[in-house]
Amino acid sequence: MIDRLIALFAFAVFLGFVGILAMGVPRLDLGLVIGLTVVLVAWDFIASGGKPKG
Repeated sequence: MIDRLIALFAFAVFLGFVGILAMGVPRLDLGLVIGLTVVLVAWDFIASGGKPKG
């Protein structure tokens, strides 16, 4: 459970960082890369949650 909370906190920090980056550098290509990266990180967060370790 604590692993999931730490991962959620890390995801929130990541979203904050890329959000500031996207607002500071408003370019379409950068926005697409950020969007793809956020989708991949969210997918990893959802897919890896709840699985037993080794």
